[in-house]
Amino acid sequence: MSDLGTLKKFLTGAEVDAGVFALRPDYRALLLAVDGLLPGPSDQASERLLQAAEAAARDRIGDQRLEDLPHVAPWREAYRAFGAKPQRTRNSLEALLRRAGAGLPRVNRLTDLYNAVSVLHQLPVGGEDLSRYVGPPRLVRATGDEPFDTIADGADVVEHPDPGEVIWCDQAGVTCRRWNWRQARRTQLRNDTTTALFILDALDPLTDEALHTAADDLVTHLSRLDPDVQVARRLIAAP
Repeated sequence: MSDLGTLKKFLTGAEVDAGVFALRPDYRALLLAVDGLLPGPSDQASERLLQAAEAAARDRIGDQRLEDLPHVAPWREAYRAFGAKPQRTRNSLEALLRRAGAGLPRVNRLTDLYNAVSVLHQLPVGGEDLSRYVGPPRLVRATGDEPFDTIADGADVVEHPDPGEVIWCDQAGVTCRRWNWRQARRTQLRNDTTTALFILDALDPLTDEALHTAADDLVTHLSRLDPDVQVARRLIAAP
């Protein structure tokens, strides 16, 4: 298990590029580095949490157009700002909300937890296997040369982001394209992941208080898996 100092040091190296804040000065990233996790396949606890998230999503959406929800619309604007078409590549929160009626995905215990927290607290949340990172995480505008490992038509392929696209990356390449649209295979959470990085994304009108409340909820659920987890936290906002 990593000690808390190692986790904090990892987060100290994380950065959000000024070019991203130029697009959205209201953007904030809350990073959680967590070690000592108890991984595994989906279980009864994650199932109950996903069912609660599905019910909450149905109640929240009601008769409204999903794209008009107060915490979905700003992400559509953010995607348009760097040239993405939000009706084709949806932010992770909107993608989950659109699936909630028919049922959220069941992936594994850790992924289920952060997906449920995302829906319950109405913000994009990502989870990555921290042990597979090469250097600290960075949110930048892409050059277009960065490698992104994914699957297309059932085969492993390496793609590249569009120039100017907002991407999370490390020294080895893209870890998530279009801010929070699609994760790379390399750093996905697995059934044997014990050290993870969780990224909670916020745009107005989501407040810092609501952002930290969502993080607290996620940590609570992770701690129920193993009360001895180590958690480091860092909020990155525009200077």
